[in-house]
Amino acid sequence: MRHGNDGREGTGVNAVAQTGHRRLAVGRMAGDRRRVWPWQRTTLAALAVAACAAPFVLEPYRVFQLTMVLVYGIALLGLNLVVGHGGRVSLGHGAFLAIGAYIAAIMTGRLGVPYPLALPVAALVTFGLGLALGRPALRLSGPYLAVVTFVTAAVVPPVIKRFGTVTGGSMGLSVPVPSPPSWTGLAEDQWLYLLVLAVAAVAFAAARNLLESRAGRALTAVRENPAAAEILGVRPGSHRALAFGWSAMYAGVAGTLYAWVVGFVSPDSFTVTLSIVLLAAVVIGGPGSLAGPLLGGVFVTFVPAAAQRAGDAIPGIVSGLLIIVVVCFAPTGLAGLLRMAAGGVARRLGRG
Repeated sequence: MRHGNDGREGTGVNAVAQTGHRRLAVGRMAGDRRRVWPWQRTTLAALAVAACAAPFVLEPYRVFQLTMVLVYGIALLGLNLVVGHGGRVSLGHGAFLAIGAYIAAIMTGRLGVPYPLALPVAALVTFGLGLALGRPALRLSGPYLAVVTFVTAAVVPPVIKRFGTVTGGSMGLSVPVPSPPSWTGLAEDQWLYLLVLAVAAVAFAAARNLLESRAGRALTAVRENPAAAEILGVRPGSHRALAFGWSAMYAGVAGTLYAWVVGFVSPDSFTVTLSIVLLAAVVIGGPGSLAGPLLGGVFVTFVPAAAQRAGDAIPGIVSGLLIIVVVCFAPTGLAGLLRMAAGGVARRLGRG
């Protein structure tokens, strides 16, 4: 009898020890992920300098394209919270992009509200809408959530057309473009680029802090094992709903910037195809990484425009095919491939 008790006690001690070792290993891995090597700091500094210098060395059209890469990068940064870190599929973020764009167009174009006020209003409204949609929708799993968000993306453009007296209907709305202050001496395209770059820097810093916070770690735990996370006191529904609200807010901010940069909004700019392309961009750029949204922004800016020359439905088809290819052959996306290449170069330099 005594021997049996000792066996049980030994088993308990071993279980605790194994749990401790696992936690220690996880802590070490997390520390390794947070470690920033000197070459990484140098690379980030060089990219920051290049980003700031870009509008002064490129022609206006190229500056506009880079600006759109940043705009879509902000939207994808939010969608990445749901897809990459939350493990859910959303096909409705084009709708939140449209809502943010129309809030900016109506407030600044029709109501004459100052530009600095339109951005936080769009962020708050889209956060509230995302939270309201996320609470019931995220209780669904599998393809059902994708269907609900897909319906949302499909419904928003007709609703915009229905209230034409406010939204301009199918004709759309012209949006006054923010003019650079006279003391800056900047051209309009340079000013817009630097404005969007500043917002993108804040957005990426906020996302990084969020993911490293307790809420971000809880969201990752829910993605990895919802049952185990719930046992540890994490409420999966609440964290997923908050993540959906944050992602909608990022899309709303991106929509506001889109309206300012393009100077025009219409329902045809925010069709279901846009939501499909955004999802494809998250997967292709690299789900779960901070560099992925920027790489995805490059995809959204250049690939659909080239594919659309063959037909309006081609961008959606191309995006779907690329999702399949990336999931099968490069599940970590372009960001993962670049990370592997950089690691290989660093190891070779270390040996040398």
